[in-house]
Amino acid sequence: MAGMPEGTPCWVDAMFTDLEGAKSFYGDVLGWTFGEASAEYGNYTQAYADGKAVAAIVPPMPGQEGGAPQSAWCLYFASPDVEDAARRVRDNGGEVVMGPMQVGDFGSMLLVREPSGATFGVWQAGQHKGFEASPPAPGTYCWAELYTRDADAADGFLRSLFPYTVKQMDDDRMDFRTFAIGDDMVLGRMKMDADFPPEIPPYINVYFTVEDVDAALDRATARGAKVLFGPVDSPFGRFAALMDPQGAAFSLIDVARTEGEAPAMTEVS
Repeated sequence: MAGMPEGTPCWVDAMFTDLEGAKSFYGDVLGWTFGEASAEYGNYTQAYADGKAVAAIVPPMPGQEGGAPQSAWCLYFASPDVEDAARRVRDNGGEVVMGPMQVGDFGSMLLVREPSGATFGVWQAGQHKGFEASPPAPGTYCWAELYTRDADAADGFLRSLFPYTVKQMDDDRMDFRTFAIGDDMVLGRMKMDADFPPEIPPYINVYFTVEDVDAALDRATARGAKVLFGPVDSPFGRFAALMDPQGAAFSLIDVARTEGEAPAMTEVS
């Protein structure tokens, strides 16, 4: 069954040692409700915004609780063939962390670590096509950015894996690129500079939409979240970056509240 266009972000999930705590936090901050945990798939639990599937959370695998990795949101990109994607990952300096593996009738998945160190997923749709809702609906996935110290390695790898066109921001103060499928921008890439503490590894930061960033931040911090950046206004919306009580980083954005002109971009061959 066909899913979203190849290279398009199609799903997000995260592992939490305290699943009920994650439900309470994201239910309050993003307005999510949650379905029944699927015991057959490790208690994988889908999150819904206004009744439409937008994300999922899962507890650590049995025996992993004591040594579970840091909670983090994992972004999945659509692919028509995860077996072929796995081959291209290996051929272009990436690492296959898990898979390819069939997930019942839902689809097939692959977990990847790109050469600069950030981890993400690849999803070949079966019955599960991906996000059932999109911005500006509150509580939906909106955008993502890869933060890396080795921009050249990350850029080359992404273009070898997906049919992206690339544009570079015309700004000497930062090294930022966008990746697009056709006319649709689907991913940003920021080169981490000296302002980023060396202990922060490369990662993909995901953005979720809210109706009021400041109010959502108040709810998040009241529940123990830490604000990492913002809130600030931008041509794309008012946004802020934060870390949830279990250590997963993400951002909030109000796409209706924009300010300023979009930056100039130059196409990269």
